[in-house]
Amino acid sequence: MQVDGAIIGGTGIGERLAQLGGTVFRTPTPDGLLRGRLIQLDGVNIALVSRHLTGHKLPPHRVNFRAMALGLRSLGARFCLATAAVGSLDEAFGPGSLIACSDWIDVTARNITLYDQSVVHRDFSYPFSEFGRRALVRCAEAQNAVVRDGGVYVCVNGPRYETPHEIQMFRQWGGTVVGMTAVSEAIAMREAEIEYACLTIVTNYASGISTTPLSHQEVVDEMERTGDRAVNIIVAAAQLLAGGTA
Repeated sequence: MQVDGAIIGGTGIGERLAQLGGTVFRTPTPDGLLRGRLIQLDGVNIALVSRHLTGHKLPPHRVNFRAMALGLRSLGARFCLATAAVGSLDEAFGPGSLIACSDWIDVTARNITLYDQSVVHRDFSYPFSEFGRRALVRCAEAQNAVVRDGGVYVCVNGPRYETPHEIQMFRQWGGTVVGMTAVSEAIAMREAEIEYACLTIVTNYASGISTTPLSHQEVVDEMERTGDRAVNIIVAAAQLLAGGTA
């Protein structure tokens, strides 16, 4: 089985991707099993992967990023588009905002790498795929939606939310949004030589900016409102990239 590309669905999106149907696949890797569904969109083969598994069972710090990257590489994926629910560090981008991030700050200390047994240094001058980001922005415009072109993703380990002073520090560093997965995913994909871009979905203001305590329920509620729009954009972007016209 070979695929043209992949879509990784984060919180609230993995379940929507499953509704697209397709054929279940299981791909073994040296770091574990990659599970997903294979769908065809106008002759394009796309692997659909739910980051947190069915029912949102897997916490962010236990996601097997290496298995995802190795599995998609073995399937021949040239690109991978992903979604990620995030908290906003900027009052200008409230719940429902969509941002195609262009850079990141990693404070997870996860040390994700595919090269534990050899010395391989990858360049991250452009941390997220320029082609992928451009495709997300173009497809949003075609659907009369707005995806901000560029932003800085601050990646934390989770699963806890951040403190107000942590958020204040991230803002001073120039962060735009805060999340728990996309940077680890992007590192693994770059080392697997897969173009990777992430459509972040703002579900809430971060701690200290929000006027109320944070809860996962507000994330779920916002994904109910925004999830379909995000899926439509990312599926169209995958088709665009597969056609080589982004």
